[in-house]
Amino acid sequence: MTTPPPRGRPPAIPRLARAAAALVAVVCLAHVLWSGLAHRPVALAFGALVALGELTRRADAEAREAAPLGAAGALAYALLGEVAGHAAPHGVAQTVAVVLAASLAGSVPYTARGSGPVLDHLARRVLTVAFAAVCFQPLAAQGTFRDWSGPAHVLLLIALLALTTLCDAVLAAATAHARTGWPFGPLLREELRGMVGITSAVCATGVVMALAVGVAGLWALPVFCVPLLLAQLSYRRYAAVRATYRQTIASLARATEIAGYTPAGHAHRVAELSGAVGRDLGLSGAEQSVLEYAALMHDIGQLSLVDPVPAGATASLPVPEQRRIALLGGAVVRQTGVDPAVAVVVERQADPCRDQPPAARIVRVVNAYEEKARDAGPGGGLAALEALRLAPADDYAPDVVEALARVLSRGSLTGPAAG
Repeated sequence: MTTPPPRGRPPAIPRLARAAAALVAVVCLAHVLWSGLAHRPVALAFGALVALGELTRRADAEAREAAPLGAAGALAYALLGEVAGHAAPHGVAQTVAVVLAASLAGSVPYTARGSGPVLDHLARRVLTVAFAAVCFQPLAAQGTFRDWSGPAHVLLLIALLALTTLCDAVLAAATAHARTGWPFGPLLREELRGMVGITSAVCATGVVMALAVGVAGLWALPVFCVPLLLAQLSYRRYAAVRATYRQTIASLARATEIAGYTPAGHAHRVAELSGAVGRDLGLSGAEQSVLEYAALMHDIGQLSLVDPVPAGATASLPVPEQRRIALLGGAVVRQTGVDPAVAVVVERQADPCRDQPPAARIVRVVNAYEEKARDAGPGGGLAALEALRLAPADDYAPDVVEALARVLSRGSLTGPAAG
């Protein structure tokens, strides 16, 4: 089983990334302090843009890019070769120094409230901007791209940004892998999927800003900031709706606990552990959402029972009774207006594992583990895992059971809290 990294000390990869970012930052800041700030109006304009992006950052923990406007401004400054037709040789060191200073300045209000960006965020920002600037600025200063005009120049910037975002995705996946122990491949795939969404908008805005400033000057910055700010505002509203939606589902899931059909906290524990198993198995973001909602509502069919199941332990019931409760639960979920995919998972959680969708296999295994571990007392986690492994082949998917074992090995194998 995977051994978790020692507590209280960051894993090796995040520490290396922070050390590399700190070294780059110190070298760049020292160079700028020694040689002075070139093209101050341009540096101040882009610095103000990055700081504004940090001030308007999203606070939700699930945000893939918390400060899209700041990221777009930073990338645009790194890929800026001209300002209103005149060369802008600010260089790599000044690019990194300005972006770092602006990011820190924009983070002051959040830091004062104790919710500022973590070091990993700043480290990735510094390394990403430094990589893009190293690829573009030295060649631009030598006039290498003077003959690259029109579509050729646009394609060059897009190619550089694609390479930059790919490196950033690899760094993000490696950092998450080092911290959590989840497989690197699924984490990288999830990061690459995210490039289709907000990352694409950030890259496109960065390219457009760099090209527009090169032609029209600094007046282009406020014009091209507006679309990304509007998109960010729309995302905030969407995130608020999604949070309300999740709270509604969580409230529905608690109905079985309030009515005394299941132990307190059972649905939450199953949902949390199911999400960890789903990440270990490489489920996508959309699949993770369906899995979370189905895990929260997996016992809602028990509300149709006249006599509650003792301790809500449906895993010990005869298979026909399990299927009847699952079908009742699916019918209830369909009446709530929740995504039909959630209802499918709920109503198929008692089917043979070979016929179940992946999310239903996970919910079935995790629910059975939680019930068996809770009933087994101290040290029941190991006994519950062993029982799942020894069960008939059609009861629990072996790959899900092993994924559950890996997830538990990163924390502890003690039984769940008693309901």
